[in-house]
Parts: sequence; structure tokens; C-alpha cells
Amino acid sequence: MKQLFKKNNIGWIFIIISVIAIALFYFYPMIDALFLSFQSGMGATLTFTGLDNWKRLFNDPTFIAALINTVTYLIVQVPVMILLALLFSSLLNDQTLKFRGFFRTAIFLPAVTSLVAYSVIFKYMFSGDGIANQFLMNLSIVSDPINFLSDPFWAKITIILAITWRWTGYNMIFYLSALQNIDRSIYEAAKIDGASSLQQFLKITIPMLKPIILFTTITSTIGTLQIFDEVVNITGGGPGNSTISISQYIFDLSFKYTPDFGYAATVAYVIVILVVILSTLQFRLAGDKK
Repeated sequence: MKQLFKKNNIGWIFIIISVIAIALFYFYPMIDALFLSFQSGMGATLTFTGLDNWKRLFNDPTFIAALINTVTYLIVQVPVMILLALLFSSLLNDQTLKFRGFFRTAIFLPAVTSLVAYSVIFKYMFSGDGIANQFLMNLSIVSDPINFLSDPFWAKITIILAITWRWTGYNMIFYLSALQNIDRSIYEAAKIDGASSLQQFLKITIPMLKPIILFTTITSTIGTLQIFDEVVNITGGGPGNSTISISQYIFDLSFKYTPDFGYAATVAYVIVILVVILSTLQFRLAGDKK
């Protein structure tokens, strides 16, 4: 009994530092932010205001705009990115494809670029005299430059393109790794039975990648709800507030406007609530009862 107790103590010695670090830097800030959401002001001048911050959300046009924009990015960008990642991974898993290593590296490379650097590059690419407008005009697709950054619709499209470009390769790697663990004999048997490439993709690839698709969908959802760098560096939230995201609004409330950390914490917890709701829905839709 003493020996078992001693072994347990040794085990705690190995994990105690990690437990303390997680509690101190993860759970404590979450709990403190929740308490902060019921206060108003900054620093030592914080005062308890009850549910005033939460009531303020529904009458805040900037928050409503940020929420609509963020959900729009989520609904449009995540499905497109997941489908592209699935398509690229299936194509690059072909053993007969030449230069597979080059294509894999080229598609994954955006995922390791600097967020600020690539956002600034996209800003210049889609400016009035940028390469995107020059390309479209040279092909006679448009006669005048498109206002990618000053038109509310095209500004959203530009941000969605930027996010998709950067994160598609990241998700592709997960699918590619999973595909390489699927027995090739399954596809060979399906081919012998007369299944087309599309049927193999829909009936074999998709079902067998279901856990990975669920994982990447949830992580992509969380990432998109927290979008910040692209919006700040490409459009600055403009024109007006037509592209502002929730994370940018939290930053503005904390450091740009007259600081109101209590209300900023309230807006931040909206992201937490959305993540919990959407993750639960995705688990339900995937048929996972856990």
C-alpha cells in the first residue's frame, strides 16, 4: 500500500507543474474574464454593473455588424476550404502523380507564412492598381478596376479568399495523412466492382475521413470565429464596419476606444458561446453522441 502511494506521489510530481500552469494561464483567465463581463470600466476603476454589458450587446450596432460579418465568413469560407482541402488531398494521394512532393509543399506553404505579411500582400494585390485588377483587365473580364477594398461585398470576398488561401493547405495535410492509412485494396475492390472515381470519393473516402473532417471543421470554425489579422491588415474593418470581426471589435474596445475591459470581456464570451453551440451542433450532425 505504501509502495502504491509512493508511486502515485511520483506521478503527481511529473504532472504538477503542467497542472499548475494550465490552471494559472488557462482556467484562471477564463473565470476572471467571466467575472469581468459583469463589470465596467478599466483597471482599478472597475465597477459591478450586473447584466448591463450583456443587455448592451443587443443595442450595439457595431457588435451586431461584427457578429454578422464573422458568421458570414464562417458560413462561406469554412465549407469552401474543407471541400478544397479534401479535393487536393485526394488528388495528391495518387501514387502515379509526378512531382507530388512539390505540389504538397506548394499548397501547404501558405500555412507557415506570417499572418501580417501575407495579409499586407493581399492588401496590395487587391488594391485599385494591384495585380488582381490588372490581371482581370488584361483578360478583358472587367473594363474598370474593381473596388476590392472599398466595396463592402468585394471587401468580404477578399478576406474570404485570403483565409482560404492560407488555411486550405493546413487542413489538406490532415486529410492526406488519413488517406495514406486507408488500405488501397478497398479502392481496388471498388474499382473492380465498377465504382467510378466520384463514387469512390463519396462512398469510401468521405465516410472513412469522417473523424478528421469533424476535427478540421471544428478547428476551422474556432479559427474563423477568432479572425483578426486579415481583417485588421487588409481592410481595417472597413469600409465603415462592413468587414469588422468580433475579435477586432474586442481589440478596439480594449485599446482603441476609451477602454472598457468589462464590455470587451462580454463580447469575447460571445465567441465562447458560439464555439460551444457550433461545436455541439457539429458533433450532433456527425452522429457522435459523446
